[in-house]
Amino acid sequence: MQGHRCSASVVRSGGHNLILTAGHCVGSKSMFVPMYDRTRTAAQQQYGVWAVDEWFRDKQYASDKSKNSDLDYAFARLKPNGGKNVQDVVGGANTLERTPGYANKVTVIGYPMIGHNPRDTAVRCPDIYTTALSGYYQMQIFCGGMWGGVSGGPFFSKFDASGASGTIIGNVGGFLQGGPDVKDHTDPRYNEITYSPLHGDRFFRLYADAQKGRNPDYGTYRQPPLPYTMGSGPTWKHAKLMASGDFNGTGHSDMIVVWDDGETTLYTSDGDGRFTSERQLLAKNGTWKHAMTITAGDFTGSRQFDLLVRWSDGEVTLYGDVGTRGLNWAGTQMIKPNHTWKNAIQIAAGRFNASKYVTDLIVRWVDGEVTLYTNVGAGGFGQEHKLKAPNGTWRDATLLTSGEFSGNRKWDLMVRWTDGELDNYVGTTTSGLGTEQRILDPNRLWKHDMAMTTGDFTGNGRTDDLVIRWSDGETTMYMDTRANRLGSEETLVHAG
Repeated sequence: MQGHRCSASVVRSGGHNLILTAGHCVGSKSMFVPMYDRTRTAAQQQYGVWAVDEWFRDKQYASDKSKNSDLDYAFARLKPNGGKNVQDVVGGANTLERTPGYANKVTVIGYPMIGHNPRDTAVRCPDIYTTALSGYYQMQIFCGGMWGGVSGGPFFSKFDASGASGTIIGNVGGFLQGGPDVKDHTDPRYNEITYSPLHGDRFFRLYADAQKGRNPDYGTYRQPPLPYTMGSGPTWKHAKLMASGDFNGTGHSDMIVVWDDGETTLYTSDGDGRFTSERQLLAKNGTWKHAMTITAGDFTGSRQFDLLVRWSDGEVTLYGDVGTRGLNWAGTQMIKPNHTWKNAIQIAAGRFNASKYVTDLIVRWVDGEVTLYTNVGAGGFGQEHKLKAPNGTWRDATLLTSGEFSGNRKWDLMVRWTDGELDNYVGTTTSGLGTEQRILDPNRLWKHDMAMTTGDFTGNGRTDDLVIRWSDGETTMYMDTRANRLGSEETLVHAG
C-alpha cells in the first residue's frame, strides 16, 4: 500500500461514484483508497479499495509551463465494490463550487509520498490564504510539507473535520504539475509552494459530462481574463529603490520602484493592503541607473507627493506631483552635481518637525553624520539641524525609512543596521534622534533586507505599513507596524 502517487477526494455525483484529482494523475490500473490508513493491509482498509473504471480529463490539458496547465484536473468513475458505490460507503461526498477568485481562505489536504512522509499520513495546511499565480488561471499557497503525492488533493473552502467532507474550490495541480520551476526537489520551494487551477466553466462542463460518462474535446483553451499581480521574486530581485507616498491624491499611499536598469514604476494601492495596478513612469534608461537613493514627501504642499532623488554625481532633483506629471521631465534641481551630496548615503522624508505636510528630510552621510533638514521645498533644503556628529556607529546604518509608528502626528525614524538589527527612533526632532526602541536584535534574516519603505497602505490612516524587498526578490508588507514591533505580515511578491 506504499506505492501511492496522488491524492483524490470523493465528490457528489448522480452515480455516487466520482472522485476528483489532478489531470496529471490519470493512469491505467489506478486504485483509490478513501481515508487511507498505512497500518492496515488493502483488505483491512476501513472504506475499501476502489478500482478506476474510466477517466475524464480535459483533452487540452498540458503538463508543462503553458497556459493549458490551467486544466490540471480530472475525474475518475470508480467501479462498484461489493455491489456498492463509493459515495454510499464513505457516507457522503464533497460539494464542488466555483473558485470565487484568487484570494481565498482554504484548507489543503494530501498524502505526500513516503520518502518525505515516513509516517505515511495525510498532511494538512489549515486556514491558509491563496494568492494569484502570475500569468495563469491558477492560485497558490505557501505551506511546508506539500511534497510529491499531494497532487489532486482538495482545496477546501469549508471543511468538516468530524465528517471528513466539505466544499472544494480547487485541487493541487497546475503549472508543472502543481509546483514551482526549481532545479531539483532539494530546493525548499518545491514543498513549500503549491498551485491549484481555478474551477471555472470548463471544469464544471467536464464535471457534468463525467457524470454522464462522456469526455468530449472542448476545443482550444482560451484563458479567462487574469487578475493583476505584482510579479515574481526573480523580477523583484532587480528592484533597486522604493519610495511611498500619496502620489495620486487618493488619501492613501502608492509606491514607486526604481529598477536596476533605470525603469521606474508606480504601483497603485487600494488602501486596503493590496496593490491593484502598475504604471510605467519611465522605460529602462541609462539616466535613472544613476539614481542612488530616493524618498517621497509633499515638498510642494500640493497634497500630492513628490519624489526626491540623489544622483551618483551628487545632484539632487525634486520631481513635483509625480502622479500627475510623471518623471519624463527635468524636475527641479535642488543642488547641482557636487562632492558633498555624493556622500548622502540614505535620505528619508518625514514629518519630524512639520505639523501638516511631509517636508522634513533626514540624511545619513558616509561618515556617520545624521542631519535633519526642515521646511524642505522646491526652493531649497530649508534649515539644517545636526542630529549626530560623524561617528562609527551610524556608518553601519544600512537602510532608513520613516513613519507614524508610535501613533502620534510626529514621525519616527526606523533604521536597519548591517548586522540585521532593526531599531525605531521615537520622537525624532530638531533636537535629536529621540528614544531608541529595539524592534529586532541582530539576526541573519534581516541582513537580507535590500530595500524598504513605509506607506499608508491600509485603512487606519497612518503611515505605518513597512514594505521590505528581500535579497531573493520576495517582497513583504508588515501592516500597522508599531514603535516596538512589526505589524502583521503579508507577502506581496513571492520568491518562487
